[in-house]
Amino acid sequence: MIQNNSNFLSIEQVQSQYLNNKPKQVSMKPSQNGYSFNQVLEQIQSQNATEGVKFSKHAMERLGDRNIELTDTQMARLNKGMIQAEEKGINESLILVDQLAFIVNVPNNTVVTAMDQTSTDSNVFTNIDGAVIA
Repeated sequence: MIQNNSNFLSIEQVQSQYLNNKPKQVSMKPSQNGYSFNQVLEQIQSQNATEGVKFSKHAMERLGDRNIELTDTQMARLNKGMIQAEEKGINESLILVDQLAFIVNVPNNTVVTAMDQTSTDSNVFTNIDGAVIA
């Protein structure tokens, strides 16, 4: 049996130690009773919104396989589409940008797959609960 005597309390601390990634810091002034759950949640959500959309490993592979390159303008439109989907309460969204289609997990701000118009024959998208044309 292998024992781990490190003092890591979270995966973020491990990442910080071994990958030189700094964990996100929530900087807020506490109220008299401390932080409310709602205050912490709103702070984290606003940080995530400013970071923009992320791409899953699968989505990155699809972008590479399909030779899809996004311009800064397209990325901005994708981010705007994700924000619009979040405002409407969509969890799994199809976001269309020009001739590109992205399936986005909105709560995690993550593109799970990407395709262009020539990548799919049927143009059928499943397991989404909303669509945004950005």
